[in-house]
Amino acid sequence: MIKNIFIIIFISLYVFANNFKISDHISSFLIPDQFNKLHTIDENIQTIIVSFEKGTSTDINKFLKSKKDNFLEQHKSVFIANITDMPSILTKFFAIPKMKTYKHKILLINDENDHRFTKKDSKITIYKLKNGIIKNIFYISNIKELNKIFN
Repeated sequence: MIKNIFIIIFISLYVFANNFKISDHISSFLIPDQFNKLHTIDENIQTIIVSFEKGTSTDINKFLKSKKDNFLEQHKSVFIANITDMPSILTKFFAIPKMKTYKHKILLINDENDHRFTKKDSKITIYKLKNGIIKNIFYISNIKELNKIFN
């Protein structure tokens, strides 16, 4: 039993330690949203939008606010905010309550060992997938570029 737990932890650390790259097949994984409800990321997802900073998250939220309520689902997309660097008190009392006011789901990473998604300063990271395989990775700076991704 304990041996199996160590194997699972080791595999998880290995998977989370490596950045996703073009041609990688993403295994199915679970990630919580702002309401702590788990969502499955699998081969049905075609676009993953990732933010690591408040400014890029604000841009993504503005973009999604201008779209229909089911925009992400309709485009087989998810928005992931990596909030690992945010102080926990800010997360608990300010960020999460604000996120709960949005009509769209915000999936959250709050694990300093999770390095699956590549961060570039002041950039939104976009993963384009087909059948669970990463076909392209974009690093964009603004809402105008985000609109181009979905047109």
